[in-house]
Amino acid sequence: MSQNPKLAELSQAGVSVWLDDLSRDLIGSGDLKGLTETKSVVGVTTNPSIFQAALSKGTSYDAQVNELAARGADVDATIRTVTTDDVRNACDVLAPVFEASHGVDGRVSIEVDPRLAHDTDGTVAQAVELWKIVDRPNLLIKIPATRAGLPAITRTLAEGISVNVTLIFSVERYKGVMDAYLDGLDAAAQAGHDLSTIHSVASFFVSRVDTEIDKRLDAIGTPEATDLKGKAALANARLAYQAYQEVFEVESRFPDLLAQGARPQRPLWASTGVKNPDYPDTLYVSELVAPNTVNTMPGKTMDAFADHGWVNTGSIIGLAAESQEIFDKIAAAGIDVADVFAVLEDEGVQKFEDAWNELLDATAEQLSAAKG
Repeated sequence: MSQNPKLAELSQAGVSVWLDDLSRDLIGSGDLKGLTETKSVVGVTTNPSIFQAALSKGTSYDAQVNELAARGADVDATIRTVTTDDVRNACDVLAPVFEASHGVDGRVSIEVDPRLAHDTDGTVAQAVELWKIVDRPNLLIKIPATRAGLPAITRTLAEGISVNVTLIFSVERYKGVMDAYLDGLDAAAQAGHDLSTIHSVASFFVSRVDTEIDKRLDAIGTPEATDLKGKAALANARLAYQAYQEVFEVESRFPDLLAQGARPQRPLWASTGVKNPDYPDTLYVSELVAPNTVNTMPGKTMDAFADHGWVNTGSIIGLAAESQEIFDKIAAAGIDVADVFAVLEDEGVQKFEDAWNELLDATAEQLSAAKG
């Protein structure tokens, strides 16, 4: 089998291709392994919505749920067992990628219970628990970049645990995430952990920024506002990449950690499926190409890119001033950008919590039926 040339070109440009999906069928059928061989996939991300979709379709999980019901497992224990089994098995599928990339890729993410998004202690406790249960070096624990999440990120990294920071919408919060990462590495080093084994990505959400800002631009309705539609998300990501370069390539703090074996915390472009049908369906992949980045794509977006995507290597670097100008114009049009990011974070947490609650309800029904 050969790699799709478009995705291979994206990978060669420095973008790690990760799949934003996981299910037992995907693992058991060999399709996940096949994606590593034909579509340059070198990582997997999951979230509560993905698990809710996977467990609600088909019968792949019925036998295990019935077995757990017979043992008297409750809903939380059942979901924890089922999801960590899938993630562990996916880690094993990607183990060769992990080894070949010296730990940079071959990563699989699992998220802490979204109900803990504003609970620092609870997040850390569950991060440690999930790390022990999955018991694979290529695991990433997903922690949301809420205000309570930032100290949880530091404390989790201090335990020697690799972290995928999720639900980042603003550059300001992203800078806080990078500070939390560096603080965590400092603490891990003091605790005697090998920094070369601790990895992190920062999941910067893209398409939802356009969705929220475009809605507000439509409400304003002026020609100037209309002209700004579809520009905010890419501008935001470009400014985030500039912030990444400043911290990991310019400022003086990281080199000391680098000398101890630390790796940069790579930006990960998340929410890259296009929501507006008027925009090209590979927009948030083709126009976010830069070295040392990750793009995690839903299967539909990955298939679209494999078919007709393009690689614009000039899409990020050197465009910070132009990107800031776009945000200046958005603010001048009357949009409260800080409010946009606050709304997106609140909605992001709520969407994951809603999906998790749906999963809890469906699993409770299945356990009840199994117990008769």
